[in-house]
Amino acid sequence: MKIDNSVVASTAFDPKDITKTDDDKKLREQTDNFEAFMIKKILDISLKRENSLFGKDPGDKIYNSMYNDTMSKALSGGLGYSQLLFDFLKENNQK
Repeated sequence: MKIDNSVVASTAFDPKDITKTDDDKKLREQTDNFEAFMIKKILDISLKRENSLFGKDPGDKIYNSMYNDTMSKALSGGLGYSQLLFDFLKENNQK
């Protein structure tokens, strides 16, 4: 008898999959959003280019803000702050 493990082998373990209930999914989303907010603030501060070699264009601030926003969303959930906050809030809101 041959056992098909292709489904198990093709799915990687993701700690975010632990959240089962709707409340957990909403909490996970909010903690990821908070982590994205923190990352965006760090990127905004660290990637300021005040002494650029090139002149300032009118859209530079908009493009830089959009870039930092996209990067922060892509990086959120991977630094561990979201998981730490999720675990803390989940533990302290037990009824």
